[in-house]
Amino acid sequence: MGGAASTAHGSSSESSLVLSFHSMAGWQEHFNAIKETDQLMVIDFSATWCGPCRMMEPLLQQWAAEHTEVVFVKLDVDELKDVACEWRADAMPTFVLVKKGKEIERIVGARKDELLYKIKKHKSC
Repeated sequence: MGGAASTAHGSSSESSLVLSFHSMAGWQEHFNAIKETDQLMVIDFSATWCGPCRMMEPLLQQWAAEHTEVVFVKLDVDELKDVACEWRADAMPTFVLVKKGKEIERIVGARKDELLYKIKKHKSC
């Protein structure tokens, strides 16, 4: 109903903890609900054709399992072009950390150590 779907595709023995939205309505519903909370959301703007994006996917799955207080979202820039444009995600992957509907950090590229550091830094603030 909320437009979320599993993104594991066999890469994990358990269902994905990373939410994936395939419609503007589903994404907007989720975003409107979470922006009213203090919860950290990590948006992964990626594309199926992007090698570094595919490299980061297992890490995001792992971090979503380890940091259950953080919401991890994967958005395909080709499916949701308007959302990618709105968030100025023009290089893949782009990770946007959001709290209360506002961007607090941005990491462009598959910079896993920096991304994990920022997740840990902001998850409990």
